[in-house]
Amino acid sequence: MARADTGAGEEPREVRLVENPDGQWTARDLQVEVSAQGATRSAALESLDAVVEAVAGNGGHEPTDDGLRDLGVDPHTAQTQDDDLPDVLQ
Repeated sequence: MARADTGAGEEPREVRLVENPDGQWTARDLQVEVSAQGATRSAALESLDAVVEAVAGNGGHEPTDDGLRDLGVDPHTAQTQDDDLPDVLQ
C-alpha cells in the first residue's frame, strides 16, 4: 500500500495498487472506497484521481451541446424534458 500526499493541509491518501491477471492495473483509494483501472500503473492512478475528484464534487463539468451530440443525445430534447425522475430513480 502507498500513501500519497494530496496537498497542503490534507490527510494523506492510502491507495492500494494491484496488477490483475490480465495485465491491467487496479488502484483503490481505501478512505474514499472507490477503485479505477488502467493499462498501466500510472493510468490506473490517474483514473483513480479523476474518480476521487468526481466523488468529492470537484470533478466533472456540465455537458456541452457538442458533447451531448457525440453521445447521440439531442441537446434541445435534453434541456426541455421535465424534472421528474424516472420511476427507477425515485
